[in-house]
Amino acid sequence: MMRYAVVIERADGNFSAYVPDLPGCVATGDTVESVEAEIRDAIRFHIDGLKADGLPVPMPTSIADYVEA
Repeated sequence: MMRYAVVIERADGNFSAYVPDLPGCVATGDTVESVEAEIRDAIRFHIDGLKADGLPVPMPTSIADYVEA
C-alpha cells in the first residue's frame, strides 16, 4: 500500500481534494470526512485505470506539512 499526499481545499459550499502525484485524480464532498472517503476511492480507481492501460503508477513523492508564518 502506498501513501499519497492529498490537498483538501474549501470550495463554494463543499470541499475538493486532489493528489499532486496523480495528475487528474480529484474528488469533492460536502464535508472533510466525505471528501477524504471520496479521494481514497478516486486514488484506487485512478491507479487501477493506470494499471489496466499498462501505464506506470507514479510513486508518492510529494510531502505535505504545516508551516507557521
